[in-house]
Amino acid sequence: MTVLKAFVVPGESAERVALPAGGAFSLLADASDTAGALGANRLTLGAGRDGATLHYHARSTELFYVLDGALDFVLGEERVTLTKGGLVVVPPHLPHAFGAAPGTGADLLAVLTPGVDRYGYFRQLGRIQHGLEPFDSLLPEQERYDVHFVDASGGQ
Repeated sequence: MTVLKAFVVPGESAERVALPAGGAFSLLADASDTAGALGANRLTLGAGRDGATLHYHARSTELFYVLDGALDFVLGEERVTLTKGGLVVVPPHLPHAFGAAPGTGADLLAVLTPGVDRYGYFRQLGRIQHGLEPFDSLLPEQERYDVHFVDASGGQ
């Protein structure tokens, strides 16, 4: 008989990847933690800061839940601003981007399902945001992390 066990992450134990302007990724669950079911992270952005350049996921659906503040989303051809309590579900292959709305910060929960091991991706993004690596260093990793950039220059 298989013994089932929940995956639990106390808030204070999540790895934190610092971003400029007081932002951070909190790495909550990677695919390897959930038998591939999902990956989850919390993202805090400073006022008006970009969260992600235009990209899509070929294999996964992504859910965003706004915990606080306001987020501007690009969802294909649509532009939407969501505030606390707002939810977006992005299907595979839909190009999307997001960032904190001008003049406000944002705090969001992001869940990718099925999961992809992406902790390395978030760590690399942190180094890029701090100017320690070029954006182009992510380009060879697009398939591995299921993050496919629409503009290969990453808008950087």
